[in-house]
Amino acid sequence: MTGYRYFLPITTRWMDNDVYGHVNNVTYYSYFDSIANHFLISEGGLDIHTSPVIALVVESKCAYRAPVAYPDELRAGLRVDKLSNRSVTYGVAVFAADDDEPVAHGYFVHVFVDRERRNAVPIPERIREALATLVVGPQDTQ
Repeated sequence: MTGYRYFLPITTRWMDNDVYGHVNNVTYYSYFDSIANHFLISEGGLDIHTSPVIALVVESKCAYRAPVAYPDELRAGLRVDKLSNRSVTYGVAVFAADDDEPVAHGYFVHVFVDRERRNAVPIPERIREALATLVVGPQDTQ
């Protein structure tokens, strides 16, 4: 957990479980998306309804380490592994409420685009400043 800078509680839902009795693999991607967007909205000031710039996921990966199931309480952790001019690579992990080792971890990449034209644009300054607080390791500013 020490490698992550921002945390969000995640409540599992009955529908998250699959027929094997644990949270289905695709659900972790929704957890990843939830924590990144929660951060962009609450810390970066992103208005998901009217902002002229939005972020689209262009790449993602998740490695699963241990099963969890409804009604487990989880925590998602977020960090920034790479902050570029038009994109950000997040490191994301999901932890059981009482454990510091992740049950799943991975990454995903957001590219910031013009809402209407969908072409890549620089990350808005307020969002960039917020993302910079989550950076771990050396950065590429191109």
